[in-house]
Amino acid sequence: MPESAATQQGQQPLRESFGSRLAAAMATRGPLCVGIDPHPQLLAQWGLNDDAAGLERFSLTVVEAVASLAAAVKPQVALYERHGSAGMAVLERTLAASTDAGVLSIADAKRGDIGSTMAAYADAWMRDGSSLAADSVTLSPYLGFESLRPALDLAAQYGRGVFVLALTSNPEGKSVQHVGGSDSVARRIVAAAAAENQRYDGVLGSVGLVVGATIGSALEELAIDLGPVRGAILAPGLGAQGATPADLRATFGDAYSSVLATSSRGILVAGPDVSALRAATEETLDGLRGE
Repeated sequence: MPESAATQQGQQPLRESFGSRLAAAMATRGPLCVGIDPHPQLLAQWGLNDDAAGLERFSLTVVEAVASLAAAVKPQVALYERHGSAGMAVLERTLAASTDAGVLSIADAKRGDIGSTMAAYADAWMRDGSSLAADSVTLSPYLGFESLRPALDLAAQYGRGVFVLALTSNPEGKSVQHVGGSDSVARRIVAAAAAENQRYDGVLGSVGLVVGATIGSALEELAIDLGPVRGAILAPGLGAQGATPADLRATFGDAYSSVLATSSRGILVAGPDVSALRAATEETLDGLRGE
């Protein structure tokens, strides 16, 4: 039995691990994460202005509609940053609303740096008392997986989680992630995440991976086995980006039970009506469950 995060940190965790909470949410509600992506075009379709007020109306409506259905919500941080300090204040309120509504949050920030800078990012997104604290955050490991150590350790300390970019579906990603073939960069990231999750008990560790839903046969071509990771696989690309539930089952195979599929525009286009957003969410869940 691996040591718990609390044992390795030399202190009691402040809450149940993120991996344990996410596993429970996926088992109870289904394997769906709803992206909160307030693109200017979507704001316009909803009849909202492309400003902080429109951003807040959009974000809080999505939380209201899907909080009781989805395992997690994933605000896209860049789309809040583009509105400056007012947008970041909306993000803070969106994260707080998610917590109040009982749905896990994934801040899609893709942070990654070294030393004290990485420690500062970790403090911003993971420390209790931070206005930006989310249940989990996406991280970029391309300065070396171990450069993420401040975030990995703070996540364990505070019962939060991380999702590390491993195998993305954008065409440019291959120029880095696929390098090395059967000993690819992506495979090494997967192995590092698996090793990190040994510090956690339970079905899922708190170190997940981001693997695109539209990567096709890349896992097979690169000889990557996601089974030993024992972390959730955040798979963006369901719906508007082209991936179907059948594609997810074919792509991830035996690891499908760990996949947290992400749909953003495929659900958000149903807004601004809350009941329509809920119906789109339920339809997506039915597809993921094979119903």
